[in-house]
Amino acid sequence: MQANQPSVHIMHADAVMTAGLHALLAERGGFYLTTRERQPQGQAHARVIVADYDAGIALARQLAQDRHGPGPRILIVTQLDKEWQVRTAMDSGVHGYLLQGCSADELHKAVQQLSQGMRYLAEAVTRCVADSLSRETLTGRETDVLQLLAKGCCNKSIARELGIGVGTVKTHVKGLMSKLDATARTHAVVVAAQRGLIGGPALRAERQQKAPTLQ
Repeated sequence: MQANQPSVHIMHADAVMTAGLHALLAERGGFYLTTRERQPQGQAHARVIVADYDAGIALARQLAQDRHGPGPRILIVTQLDKEWQVRTAMDSGVHGYLLQGCSADELHKAVQQLSQGMRYLAEAVTRCVADSLSRETLTGRETDVLQLLAKGCCNKSIARELGIGVGTVKTHVKGLMSKLDATARTHAVVVAAQRGLIGGPALRAERQQKAPTLQ
């Protein structure tokens, strides 16, 4: 290992992805590369860690709690591109986010920028985050109502399910439609599905967006 080469540890859950990422970075040079399979201890000394979505988030959250100084920079490489997935990763303290369809040049650039203490988001991810930040966040009750709307429930059914009045349901429906910029109930469900807001994980992510971030 040369003194001027940042250490990069690749710990993607997909062995094929790990091999591919290692090969692409090795071809361009400039980094001291280790992988979980060959050198599991490499994580302890890494300047940048390249991981899959779940491992990257878990590690970022762990570092936010346990760090006693500058820790490694976390770069996620994944196929997941929903708004709530990206926001969850960034709010957890991840420093970089790439989609698996990225070019070798973009991968190299992302790792290089993270090794220099900067952040990197794929262009599509940047647009996603910018769009999400410009929107109002649904409240917990609004997301509950949205979930039931997606199941085809009427106002009376939603009121009975949530233990609230029909008038309150109407107020929540009006609020979530406004925030989703929807023109009808079915349109709201379509927009929510496109944004990835429907489903258990999505609702949890929506409610965790105020989580502390790793600076």
